[in-house]
Amino acid sequence: MTPARLAARTFRSVHGRAPLGVWSAPGRVNLIGEHTDYHDGFVLPFALPHRIAAAAAPRRDHMLTVATLGSDGRVQHAEPVDVRTLRPGSVTGWAAYPAGVAWVLREGGCLPGDAGADLVLAGDVPTGAGLSSSAALECAVALALLGLAGADPPGTHRRAELARRLQRAENEFVGVPTGVLDQTASLCCVAGHALFLDVRSGAAEQVPFDAARSGLRVLVIDTRARHSHAESGYADRRRGTERAARLLGVGSLRDIAVADLGATLGRLPGELRRLVRHVVTENARVLDVVAHLRAGEISAVGPLLDASHASLRDDYRVSVHELDLAVDLAREAGALGARMTGGGFGGSVVALVPDTGLRAVGDAVTAGFERARLRRPRVFAAAPSAGAGADREPSR
Repeated sequence: MTPARLAARTFRSVHGRAPLGVWSAPGRVNLIGEHTDYHDGFVLPFALPHRIAAAAAPRRDHMLTVATLGSDGRVQHAEPVDVRTLRPGSVTGWAAYPAGVAWVLREGGCLPGDAGADLVLAGDVPTGAGLSSSAALECAVALALLGLAGADPPGTHRRAELARRLQRAENEFVGVPTGVLDQTASLCCVAGHALFLDVRSGAAEQVPFDAARSGLRVLVIDTRARHSHAESGYADRRRGTERAARLLGVGSLRDIAVADLGATLGRLPGELRRLVRHVVTENARVLDVVAHLRAGEISAVGPLLDASHASLRDDYRVSVHELDLAVDLAREAGALGARMTGGGFGGSVVALVPDTGLRAVGDAVTAGFERARLRRPRVFAAAPSAGAGADREPSR
């Protein structure tokens, strides 16, 4: 059963009536461009077929109720909150994400003054896997609340603006200093394409990405090494790179060219040099991958994925043993290239694999994890899928 149908069915079970509508948003894989979005850089994500759905109905008493259907089939209820009293820090735990969305939309004048809602969430985006389950939740909830208010954002420009609002909700309300990549990907990706986003200008290009036509597949390996941006070194890395930008006198590390990197690094303390080198070279790798995709040279992307992982492992230092092992096993079994995807400290690997070797790579990774006495990884092929939107079918 799809997440949209599950959310609608659970809503009827919880509230004894049908929802007014169901909206859903996908998780994402970032093909390349990691830890560049909060430096005004370049990113290249695509949407997964896995989604989180929000079934919703309006309330006129300012109250927001949220329930979520867990993977164990149990419904978990958050404490109801008055939307008018929402402030950063007023809600904690998983419920802070939907509450933060309501807060930022109300702060921005996007919702009526008496707006409240009953929300029920269901989905199949793996949590803690670096596949942006939290952003998918935020986007689904945002579209649901806007939809109830009759204010669906149809165009790309309005969706990009909404993504920045949701980034603010995650930064200020939840307290996680993420960039805007995840929300933009969930809202703006289209099927069959990767989204080439210039974070500074907001310019976006849908780059055709049909690996299957070249006899290739994108394999996602969820290592099941769970991460949390709020509890990891993510914030430390961000503070370090922002300090480096201040020391260099630039608005952002985006302003540093690869050709100037050698001289630039000599002006920094040792502990910041590797962080800066990763951001600058990763931006260049995104541009190289986009050029290959435009030319239909998908197999040439492999070595750039490898270089990205080495940089994330050695310079940015956000990889962990499980990620490195999955990358090594995938390469040894025939992947053309592989890298960790997401913020790091756990999560998933993305690998470019010949179609004929898909099963062999998946089996090799699984066997390698078993030999290492690690949790069995979740391995699946992923094709670029549609972004967030309304689901009309469940209301039938």
